[in-house]
Amino acid sequence: MSLERLVLKYITSAEHVFRVMTVNETARSIAIDDVKKVVESAKAYLEDARYYRGMHKFDVSLTSIAYCEGLLDALRLLGAVKFEWPAKASMRETGK
Repeated sequence: MSLERLVLKYITSAEHVFRVMTVNETARSIAIDDVKKVVESAKAYLEDARYYRGMHKFDVSLTSIAYCEGLLDALRLLGAVKFEWPAKASMRETGK
């Protein structure tokens, strides 16, 4: 898979997460305002990834989307948000 296609795959995956993700308002491990700040940072990294993809700087785009995914995963592991990555949801649905 080319770097360009890999970047597009990860951007599409992150866009999906932002559409389906819910914030766990009752999470006690982190304040809701802090969750929102981290979500906004993750969105900013997604925007950076889109921008650099458009500039054909795929290595920078991939780095940006990796930061976005890391922040989202950290929030999910803390129980502050709920979502499932599309690839995992797809595997669960197909039984693979």
